Amino acid sequence: MVNYGFVIDNRTCIGCHACTVACKSEHDVPIGVNRTHVKYIETGTYPDSSREFSVHRCNHCEDAPCTTICPTYALFTRDDWIVDFDNDRCIGCKSCMQACPYDALYIDPNEGTAAKCNYCAHRVENSYEPACVIVCPTESIISGDLDDPESPISHIVANHDVKVRKPEAGTKPNVYYVETSDEMLDPAATALTGVGMWTDQAHGVGHFAKYADSRLAEADTPSMLVQLALEKKAKAANPRDQAIIRDVMAKLEEDTPKATRSYDQPSKGILWDGEVAAYIVTKAAASGFYILLMLLMLNGINEIEWLIFPGFIASIALLGVTGLLLVKDLDRPDRFVYVLLRPNWDSWLVRGAYILSGFGAILCAHVAVSMLDYAEIWHTRLAYAGIPLAWMTGAYTGWLLKQAKGRTMWAQRSDFEIGMTGSIEMRLCGGLPLLILWLTDWQQPESQMIVGGCVVLLLIYWFGFKHIRHGLREAQLEPLL
Repeated sequence: MVNYGFVIDNRTCIGCHACTVACKSEHDVPIGVNRTHVKYIETGTYPDSSREFSVHRCNHCEDAPCTTICPTYALFTRDDWIVDFDNDRCIGCKSCMQACPYDALYIDPNEGTAAKCNYCAHRVENSYEPACVIVCPTESIISGDLDDPESPISHIVANHDVKVRKPEAGTKPNVYYVETSDEMLDPAATALTGVGMWTDQAHGVGHFAKYADSRLAEADTPSMLVQLALEKKAKAANPRDQAIIRDVMAKLEEDTPKATRSYDQPSKGILWDGEVAAYIVTKAAASGFYILLMLLMLNGINEIEWLIFPGFIASIALLGVTGLLLVKDLDRPDRFVYVLLRPNWDSWLVRGAYILSGFGAILCAHVAVSMLDYAEIWHTRLAYAGIPLAWMTGAYTGWLLKQAKGRTMWAQRSDFEIGMTGSIEMRLCGGLPLLILWLTDWQQPESQMIVGGCVVLLLIYWFGFKHIRHGLREAQLEPLL
């Protein structure tokens, strides 16, 4: 078996970007995105300062989370362990970008599909080395078979001090770095220097990349303003105040990372935002309302009989809105059906799509039973299948987010926490309508009670949406590079 990988020799890399240019030329990569890029790290203070360069790209992991979460097998691991992609299958869901701890994927702004370094598989198949290896003037990029003990790359890995990025992610990356610093590999160890010519991405590659610009602009500007203000104040202050100001400045300097990024890949911004937050609310409302309605029915509470048929219709409508929001969030909505026709069953996107479909089928069956005046026992029988399907409909997104290993806040959640969060969302979004109907005398509510109940319900849904959206954004603000 062949196991292809890269070694990046940080001792000799000069940051010339020949690899980036060669990659863009070889694969016709659009402006604004890169499959391989060079990161600059600066440490120390003048005159004792230094700059380090390092090449970053797809790590061709042996346990690649992007291939697990991809719903249509658009990303897959070849027999030679190259993680490749098929953009004809991609639906632009951006889940692979969330799953990659190395921020190696992007959405092609021309095609609306995901792409990344594929080890120049077309060249390797014809016994050529990847384009970046060929053009590197200092031979700082070495490719080859890691499982061949006689290959040059195996000798380097065996005989030098090599590191990989984020080994704690458990992805078993196949890109090794020779004598690199921890600041280069750890995204949290460096401070952003602000928006620059090569770090600013005005339009981005996702629906919500605009947030990247404001985040970069805010990352460094306030601290710079504070520092300048303190320096100016210190010059005019009395000796006692000068000492206090210098103590504050020293504390600020201690709290600031010792290394800064002077050149980096543009941030991709927020990938999952309003649509995802909204569909979490709508499917929680659909499933929670159904579950509570069926539990009341199974417990023989006759007061809700008049509500059963309208309840089914309302749940179907909410589920339909959920589907529309799901499709709207895709960069290739025309390919949504691929999730059902080309399913990767390891992905919770696929499992969720089938769970939603199953729950929708149960709701339609309930409507058919009501319209055809079948015996009430059929509602009971359908409820035994519908309740677990409805609960999974409301909760499955938590397991989808857990597959996004690139986002620590999601990946570290326990199954119990996911289940409890989903249950609470369903109780709030689905239980509140029932509670409001109960408090407004069910069948003959007063008009002001109806208006008041609707206002309360909409406010709670709005605040629930904002809370979920805030959580999504917070998780995606974590730097990956």
